[in-house]
Amino acid sequence: MTSPSTQPPWVLVALGANLGDPESQILRAMDRLDQLVGAPVLRSRLYRSEPLDCPPGSPWFVNAGVAFAAPSRLNPESLLKELQSIERDFGRVPKTVLNEARPLDLDLIAWGGERRNTPFLVLPHPRTPLRRFVVEPLADVLPDFVLPGQSKTLVELLVEFE
Repeated sequence: MTSPSTQPPWVLVALGANLGDPESQILRAMDRLDQLVGAPVLRSRLYRSEPLDCPPGSPWFVNAGVAFAAPSRLNPESLLKELQSIERDFGRVPKTVLNEARPLDLDLIAWGGERRNTPFLVLPHPRTPLRRFVVEPLADVLPDFVLPGQSKTLVELLVEFE
């Protein structure tokens, strides 16, 4: 039996899309994450959210969250590169407008208790506690997870939006 201290950390990823067929794209992206991780990921329900701080007329988003045990062959930086590659495979192009519509957005939210603050990666994702569309799906899959630097679980953070 594996002791808790030797279990890999949980990795949390938020998914969003508001171009094309967002529901299908989110589900296909989850399948890609299964392949990347080498095992099924824990998947949230799909949620709809109104665009936040997006250009006028932006379509509503479909959002979801996944969690999985950190694969030993990846680290946070290499996973972020993989997530960006998946986004490109789904037609994501470099943004020209802040928060513009997109076929797929994959955000690395947390890697266990890791903290990063580099030009390439900030962990945990700094705006997570402020965004219901991120917290709610992740609370589906890991309700008792506490983001590094926070004292409340995802479920407790979710209650603050009500």
